Amino acid sequence: MNQKIKKVFTNFRVIILLICIVLALVAINPKISAEGVAIRNVVANSSATEAGIPQPAPNVRPVARERILSINNKPVKDAEDYYNFVSSLKPNQSIQLKTTKALYKLKTKQAGNETQDLGIRIFNPPKTNIRKGLDLQGGIRVLLQPEKPLPQDDLSSLIDTMQERLNVYGLNDLIIRDATDLSGKQYILVEIAGASEDEIKDLLAKQGKFEAKIGNETVFVGGKDIVFVCKSANCAGIDPNVGCSSSQGQSICRFRFSISITPEAAQKQASITKNLEVIEDNGKYLSEPIVLYLDDTEVDKLNIGAELRGNAATEIQISGSGIGSTQQESIYNAMSNMKRLQTVLITGSLPVQLDIVKIDTISPLLGKEFLRSAIIAGLLALIGVSITLFVRYRKLQVSIPMVFTCSSEVIMLLGVAALIGWNIDIAAIAGIILSIGTGVNHQIVIADEILRGEKSSYNWKEKIKNAFAIILGSYSTVVVALIPLIFAGAGLLKGFAITTILGASIGVFISRPVFATMIEILVKD
Repeated sequence: MNQKIKKVFTNFRVIILLICIVLALVAINPKISAEGVAIRNVVANSSATEAGIPQPAPNVRPVARERILSINNKPVKDAEDYYNFVSSLKPNQSIQLKTTKALYKLKTKQAGNETQDLGIRIFNPPKTNIRKGLDLQGGIRVLLQPEKPLPQDDLSSLIDTMQERLNVYGLNDLIIRDATDLSGKQYILVEIAGASEDEIKDLLAKQGKFEAKIGNETVFVGGKDIVFVCKSANCAGIDPNVGCSSSQGQSICRFRFSISITPEAAQKQASITKNLEVIEDNGKYLSEPIVLYLDDTEVDKLNIGAELRGNAATEIQISGSGIGSTQQESIYNAMSNMKRLQTVLITGSLPVQLDIVKIDTISPLLGKEFLRSAIIAGLLALIGVSITLFVRYRKLQVSIPMVFTCSSEVIMLLGVAALIGWNIDIAAIAGIILSIGTGVNHQIVIADEILRGEKSSYNWKEKIKNAFAIILGSYSTVVVALIPLIFAGAGLLKGFAITTILGASIGVFISRPVFATMIEILVKD
């Protein structure tokens, strides 16, 4: 038996399989533990941004994400440690934040009577390079439909604009892709971790058409007429001249930020204002205000100083407000409104209106429970298959190679997913389980043919050839049957279909030949 085992592990096919397993483990890069908390997003115009903390790249490997290790030399072990620390911060307090890449010095900002958030969105660090889908990590999934069919070039441009809009807003842990159903309808599927439903509705469901009008004439529009949008604290934030006030039990806070418009837009403004009258009302203003519209809805109305009459000014101050039941809430709403308006002005409007077809909000706690249940189900399935195979064949030299090759298929499949950045969600896990079942079925065919070959006049090669004819026929049927699922349901079943096809392909072209070789060596006299 020792000679047979040695022969197995020196076989060329088995060596190739072992190399594939090692490469898969390198791609997965499993960690027993990971210190600190990982940075998911960095909010623009925040203390973190001003300290130089970079926004994580969208394609960064999960275990390579920048992690916060300590704050003021106090270790940060998990998300709870981090939030407990930042909740105790006071305005204008200096802190030192150590990460896996650098040491940053931050200074907290004041927002009314409260301390403004540092602007860092964190989560407990990943321990592998396997990207968890929305079902497993929590977040928002939105299915959008353009109001009219778009050519592929326009659809790609729309997705690029959406990506830029979300990145500018501070969301980069996301997936945006186009999808179609079997009837040919166009959809856009957006999956975002760490965002709220209201934020996504405001950023994606609205076209984002910004216009500034004087009278009935448009002075400038967001995107093409905007040269610069200020996001730094010295020219953006709560308006220091107005601040917050109370009215009818509600707190109202005003925000302001500066923008620069093109000379053409400035000249247009000058030609519109040169014939306006000057009126005196606690100061000298022009007779017509400048009215700001977002998606054809008035968001603010600003008086124009008399000195701007006929003046082609390129520097303009935009303002607005936020309302809340408390001052803290109104400050938060004002800053959120300002950020959305800045985002629209920078990225411009979407080329077409998008309708929300479906929106799913998945709790991180629910995702964690999904993952735990999936792991338990997978282990129970593996144990059940192992016991069944041993009872069926009563030979360890048959059942052990079966379990080994099944396990190796899962490792290689997860390695490929980690390498290409494919998200593993509930549908993908179902695909993995199905590919395991298909693999066991194929191995039973091989084992039965070989064991039957011991008692028949057919040679070993003929029996293996017959087994692989059955396996390739079954594989082809599975692939052909699953291809339509890639496009069905606006691509929501894509993970299941691709994972199953990928798993079946790894099995048929890598592990099945290895299993046949192992069985032939171990069973043959």
